[in-house]
Amino acid sequence: MASKWPSPKPTRKIFTISLIFLLCICAYFLGLRQHPSSAVALLRTTPCTTLPNTTTTTTAGKPNYFPACGMEYSEYTPCEDTKRSLKFTRHRLIYRERHCPEKEEILKCRIPPPPGYRNPFPWPESRDYAWYLNVPHKSLTVEKAVQNWIIYEGERFRFPGGGTMFPNGADAYIDKIGKLINLKDGSIRTAIDTGCGVGSWGAYLLSRDIVTMSFAPRDTHEAQVQFALERGVPALIGVLSSKRLPYPSSAFDMAHCSRCLIPWPQHDGILLIEVDRVLRPGGYWILSGPPINWKQHWKGWQRTKEDLNSEQLAIEKLAKSLCWTKLVEHGDIAIWQKPINHLNCKTNPKNTNNPPFCKPQDPDKAWYTEMQACLTHLPQVSSSKEIAGGKLARWPERLSAIPQRVSRGTVKGVTEETFIHDSELWRKRLSYYRTINNQLSQPGRYRNFLDMNAFLGGFAAALVDDPVWVMNVVPVDVKVNTLGVIYDRGLIGTYQDWCEAMSTYPRTYDFIHADSVFSLYENRCEREDILLEMDRILRPEGSVIFRENIDILTKIKTITDRLNWSSQIVHSEDGSYHMEKLLFAVKNYWTASPEHSNQQGSKPT
Repeated sequence: MASKWPSPKPTRKIFTISLIFLLCICAYFLGLRQHPSSAVALLRTTPCTTLPNTTTTTTAGKPNYFPACGMEYSEYTPCEDTKRSLKFTRHRLIYRERHCPEKEEILKCRIPPPPGYRNPFPWPESRDYAWYLNVPHKSLTVEKAVQNWIIYEGERFRFPGGGTMFPNGADAYIDKIGKLINLKDGSIRTAIDTGCGVGSWGAYLLSRDIVTMSFAPRDTHEAQVQFALERGVPALIGVLSSKRLPYPSSAFDMAHCSRCLIPWPQHDGILLIEVDRVLRPGGYWILSGPPINWKQHWKGWQRTKEDLNSEQLAIEKLAKSLCWTKLVEHGDIAIWQKPINHLNCKTNPKNTNNPPFCKPQDPDKAWYTEMQACLTHLPQVSSSKEIAGGKLARWPERLSAIPQRVSRGTVKGVTEETFIHDSELWRKRLSYYRTINNQLSQPGRYRNFLDMNAFLGGFAAALVDDPVWVMNVVPVDVKVNTLGVIYDRGLIGTYQDWCEAMSTYPRTYDFIHADSVFSLYENRCEREDILLEMDRILRPEGSVIFRENIDILTKIKTITDRLNWSSQIVHSEDGSYHMEKLLFAVKNYWTASPEHSNQQGSKPT
C-alpha cells in the first residue's frame, strides 16, 4: 500500500528550483546595477497620458522629497531678488540687472504655488483673462486704471489690451502703426518691446504673425512680466542698463518703446546704440510717448515745453548719428529706420559726430557683456542698395529657408546640409513625442514652451503650426553660438547659463524640453540645482522631456522623484539598441495651504 506521506524527493526538487530562481533574480539585479541600460528593454513605448508616480524613499521608508520653501518665496526670482538688488548701485539702474545668489545661498527647496493656484486659461482666452489667485496683485488695477492695462473682476483679471499710450487698446494702436509701415507682408516677424507693461503690444501682434520678445525690470510695477507670461505672451525680466541684452546682433525686425521712460540720450546714447546692435539692417524703431507730440501732451506729462523739446532734439540727433532715417512722425508715434548697410555711414563726411565703430569683437556675445558706446559693424557690402548680411525671406518662408548666417558660413560647423538634416530630425522626433504624450496634440493643453538647449531651433520649428510659443535657449557653454540662426528663422530665444537661475518668474512654462542639457553641464554645477530651477519655472501639471544617455537619465530620475514628479523612462525614436533614451515627466499638482504652511494643497474644482 502506498504511503500517505509524500516522499522527500519532490521537496528537494522544489527547494532546488526555488534556490536557482532566487540566484537568477540576484544575478539579474546585480547586472542591472552595473549596466542600468539593460533595464530599458523592459519599458514600454506605447502611448500614455498618465505617467506612473515613483518615489525615492529613505531607509526608514518615508518619502525623501525636497521640502517646500516658505510662502514668502512664492514669486522668488533668484537673480532679480529685490533684497539682494539693494546691495548694488542705482546708477544706470544697475541694481535692476541680474545679480545671482552665491552657491551657498541657493535654495534647496521647492517654490510653492500660491493657495488656490489653477491652470491658466487656454490660449487665446488667456490673452484676455488670468486667475487672480495665480498672480494675486491688484496694484496695477489702481495705478493704471485709466490706461486700461488690467481690470479686477471677482476671481479673475481681465486685460482690455490698453497701455499707457494706447488706452483704447493695443489692436487699434497697432493698426495705426500698420498704416505707417507694412506689418502684413511677412517682412516684419521678430520684435522687441522695451518696457512691455503687461505685454499687450506683443499679445496683439501675435494675430499678425509677429512674435515679440517683451521685457521689463522687476520694479515698482508689480508683476508686470508675470502677468504677460500668465497671459501666454513671450516675456523675460530684463532692463537696459550697463550689460548687453541677452540677444544676438541683427535679431529683431522691429523695436518698440511706448512711454518706457528710458533716458535714450544719456550716457553717450549707449542704450539706443544697444537697440541698434540687436536691430536688423533696415529694422524699425518705434517711439511713442514723451517726448513725441509734446506740444499736445506737455501739461498732462507735467513737464515744461523747453524740457520736452530739448529731449526730442537730443533723440533726433542721436538717431541721426546712428545713420538712422526718420520715416514719419504721426500723432503720438514716431518711426526711425536703421540703414540696410553702413556704406554711406562710413563714407559720408557729414557724419563726423557719429559714435565710432566698435573694434573687432563678437557682436553676438551678450551674456554679462558690457555695453559699448560704439556702432556694431554690419557685414560688408559692394553697393549702397545691398542689404548687409543678405536679404531674409519673408515669413512664413523664413522658417524653413536656409538662414543667412548659415549660407554665409559664419556659424562654425553648421552647413546647409546640417540645417536641412536638423529640421527633418526634429519633425520626426516631435511626431514620436506625440505618441508618448498625446496631450502634445491637444490644442490648449500647453502654451508656454521652453527649449533649454535649442541648437538651430528645430524643435520650435516643428511646433510652428500649434497654438504655442517657444523660448529657445542657447546655453552660453555650448561650443557654437547658434542663437543668431534661430532669429534668422523668425523664432525667438535668449542666452542662459543653466548653473544660474533664469530671468523669469516661478510657474512660467507649461512644457520644458531638455536635450543633452545635463551632459553639457556634467561636473560644472549640481544636477539638483538645475532641476530645482526647472521645478521653479514649471507650472503644476506641466510636462518635461529629458533626452540623455540612459546612465544620466537614471540619475535625473532619482532627483525628479524627490521633486514629486511622475516620470517614466522610454526608448527614443531610434529604438532599444541606442543608449540615448527619453524621460517623460509631469510635475504633480500642489500648492501652499491656505494657512501658508508647507503642506500639500488640493486642486480647486
